Amino acid sequence: MSSPSNRGRLLADVGGTNARLAWQEGSDAPIEHIRVLPVADHASLQAAIRVYLDGLGRQPAEAAIAMANPVTGDRVSMTNHHWSFSQAALREEFGLSALRVLNDFTALALALPHLPAHELRQVGGGEPVPGTAIALLGAGTGLGVSGLLPDGAGGWVPISGEGGHVTLPAATARERRVMDALVARHGHASAERVASGTGLLETCQILCEADRADASAFTSAAAVTEAALEGRHPQALEALQIFCAVLGSVAGNLALTLGALGGVYIGGGVVPRLGTWFDTSPFRERFEAKGRFEGYLSGVPIWVITSPQSPALLGASHAFDARA
Repeated sequence: MSSPSNRGRLLADVGGTNARLAWQEGSDAPIEHIRVLPVADHASLQAAIRVYLDGLGRQPAEAAIAMANPVTGDRVSMTNHHWSFSQAALREEFGLSALRVLNDFTALALALPHLPAHELRQVGGGEPVPGTAIALLGAGTGLGVSGLLPDGAGGWVPISGEGGHVTLPAATARERRVMDALVARHGHASAERVASGTGLLETCQILCEADRADASAFTSAAAVTEAALEGRHPQALEALQIFCAVLGSVAGNLALTLGALGGVYIGGGVVPRLGTWFDTSPFRERFEAKGRFEGYLSGVPIWVITSPQSPALLGASHAFDARA
């Protein structure tokens, strides 16, 4: 258990590519000493935590860890990486008096009410309706989905789910071609198979294969994005447009399901890197393309989260007080 020398909190935001670790002295203290560790460089979450704590020279009394996977019991296994651990064993190993492990987008949802306006960029819509649900989704290595529901007492209840794995909402002939290829490869075409960094790369490769175009230059989502934004490759541009369109369809579905008149937030690592190009992409059009409910969605504000530091770390801290 925690020793008298242990103090402060370890915070972590663990994705399929990077683990972001930070320190917080207490619930109202600033989040500091943020360090990014590539998950591929460490055998386990515990090993990465040891590297961080050894470098910091501190031992925490408690920890909150946001993970890119469902958290449904003691055993936690990542969806897009091989890390797996027991919560009870992790708590014992590091002598923690308290441990919170939650989905990374649940953590991000908890941070939404605390984000400053200058870390948000609005993409269409009007003003949020107070006291109504808020939707959240974002593309990184995978596609995260969450939201906040009003608790009736002025607070919020975060949603914990795996909405990124809903069936891909293909709406055009080219999207259906991509969907058919994904089904042939994976057995199921989820929204994440397109609306994520790995999905963007695979979509570009499928389009190149369909058009008999050279895809050898594309070994990462970053390479696809760069070629698309610079107008150097038609299939790369089309892949990025399909990525934004599918993300818009998923966001519209989520907003309708939750009744998210409080707005939609876009997190993850991919969209913020697109800058204002995203604002004129097919995203907003597809978000509103819901037939009779186009008018319902047209006023819903959408914000891209542009925070320089992972806001999921802030949300992880708030997990100690949340009804997650």
